[in-house]
Amino acid sequence: MPQPDEKKDEDLHAKDGKVLHPHLLNENVVKTQYAVRGELYLRAEQLRKEGKEIIFTNVGNPHALGAKPLTFTRQVLALCAAPFLLDHPKVEDMFPADAIARAKKVLAAFKGGVGAYTDSRGNPHVREEVARFIEKRDGVPSNPDHIFLTDGASVAVRLCLNAMIRHDRDAVLVPIPQYPLYSASIRLYGGTLVGYYLDESRGWGLSTEELRRSLQEAREEGKLVRGLVFINPGNPTGQCLSKENLQELIKFAYEEKIVLMADEVYQENVYQDERPFVSAKKVMWEMGEPYRSHVELLSFHTVSKGTAGECGLRGGYVEMTNIHPGAIEEVYKCASINLSPNTIGQIALSVLVNPPKPGDPSYDQYIKEKASELASLRRRAHMVTDGFNALDGVTCNFTEGAMYSFPQIKLPAKALEAAKAAGKAGDVFYCLKLLEATGISTVPGSGFGQEDGTFHLRTTILPREEVMTHFVEKFDKFHKDFMKQYS
Repeated sequence: MPQPDEKKDEDLHAKDGKVLHPHLLNENVVKTQYAVRGELYLRAEQLRKEGKEIIFTNVGNPHALGAKPLTFTRQVLALCAAPFLLDHPKVEDMFPADAIARAKKVLAAFKGGVGAYTDSRGNPHVREEVARFIEKRDGVPSNPDHIFLTDGASVAVRLCLNAMIRHDRDAVLVPIPQYPLYSASIRLYGGTLVGYYLDESRGWGLSTEELRRSLQEAREEGKLVRGLVFINPGNPTGQCLSKENLQELIKFAYEEKIVLMADEVYQENVYQDERPFVSAKKVMWEMGEPYRSHVELLSFHTVSKGTAGECGLRGGYVEMTNIHPGAIEEVYKCASINLSPNTIGQIALSVLVNPPKPGDPSYDQYIKEKASELASLRRRAHMVTDGFNALDGVTCNFTEGAMYSFPQIKLPAKALEAAKAAGKAGDVFYCLKLLEATGISTVPGSGFGQEDGTFHLRTTILPREEVMTHFVEKFDKFHKDFMKQYS
């Protein structure tokens, strides 16, 4: 038996003397998994280093797959990052007048320029612009003091989850399939994820019956369900929620006293006309009382998605509606630990929510660039979905919105036996074979959650149209060869 002092040393150090040893780390860190950058991605990186051409469709990263930045956004950013250009004698030859004017206005609001800290909630000028954007979009008042600017929407989600989760009895309802940000963050903060299943047979439909089933089971297990996540448009499933769906969610949250977490980062990415995007806040306001004043709502948006696609600039926000002022103060305290969100991301967000207006020199080009990219994304959504549905043993709901397709693959028994022998889940086995054969890097459905006995994968629709043609051809050949080998 170890003596007390020896046991104390074992708690502090591993046998090799290391303090930061896997066995001595926070258990929540060790158990946290993030499938989007998991086994498949790491293998893809290894193959890339060995010289294999890889099509990274595992993550929604538009610029990495050939999307071009919006010109006006980058012009404003360039002038703000290099303000001496504003004094250049030919600045008006190099930049349009509205980009120059916007940069001057931004720099006047950012005391010390982009190299200085801002308020921990973000620059007041940009928060005011976000509030006006929300008011214009929804016809609903917005308080800039209830808006937190963050380094991408993911940071905003984690900020809120960290404040919400107190211990492992605290639980959050999350759609299955879900974006692994939620499972990873809830695990990291010591809470419990409670999944509610979307119905694949109804276009990944959402039902309150399933929500109530999941909630009841969690409560019977002694869980305290505090939050409800929904993603609209969906990730990885690509469905767009109707106004009626949102009304059901709002009523459910009101009746069960649960905080709504509205992940609306793909609100610009809509590829059908039957269900245009409408925000949860707008629907809640239109429902009137008691919902308008009593449902606690956290709404997230970002510059990383949409036609901007500025993932690397890390700009996003959360708007807090009907949240207790004291709770907002506590979240502000947590945000202050990081001092401030990055300034470049804040300026990109400023342009996103306050773009050129009709009559401005940059307006026509800005609108043309956005419309062209959205039209191309709509075509690519059809290309990918049609390609999957043409394959034997593959079914795929149409990608109504967001940036992904999530086909179901019916794997033959022989393939499942081979996967088991290799120590892999069926969908992981399939995706690894796909990667090795074609260089297409996807994410297995098991990383998002799926009904038992089903197998899926997620791929983005982001490769450019000329590349997407080859993507579909490669996938077609691989799948036919795979099925022939294992049938």
